[in-house]
Amino acid sequence: MSDITDGGSTRAADLEKTVPDTSARKGPGVRRGGGDPATRGRTTIADGVVEKIAGMAARDVLGVHAMGSGLSRTFGAVRDRVPGGSKSVTRGVKAEVGEVQTALDLEIVVDYGVSIGDVARAVRENVIAAVERMTSLEVVEVNIAVSDVKLPDEEDEEPESRLQ
Repeated sequence: MSDITDGGSTRAADLEKTVPDTSARKGPGVRRGGGDPATRGRTTIADGVVEKIAGMAARDVLGVHAMGSGLSRTFGAVRDRVPGGSKSVTRGVKAEVGEVQTALDLEIVVDYGVSIGDVARAVRENVIAAVERMTSLEVVEVNIAVSDVKLPDEEDEEPESRLQ
């Protein structure tokens, strides 16, 4: 961009007169480039990151027995028993992450006797709060599918290891 003054363009020598010379100052107060350093560049968040946050937040809600469908829990139990395998916090969670928004689908198993509506509401609130706080993404929707109810006399599909 050039500034037209008296029919001619501003020369670099003229600009140097108006811009203070900071080359002699090399202290921490000198900012290079333009704008706030926090706004330089772009941050992207992977779907898996949002899925982990949502999975942890959903499991924290009282009344949520497990996450995922029966089949995914069975495969997860087998994977958890393999040496080096770890419990998957993303089981039962699917996220679609955009630049500023995310949408989540959760599949949960609730404990018998709890109000499914209350549990779903609490899960939705906890997941939205955690994801928005940790990622600064706007959560546009949290869809919850209740795939099963854990009865008191049913055995867990993920029995604890006999090894201590």
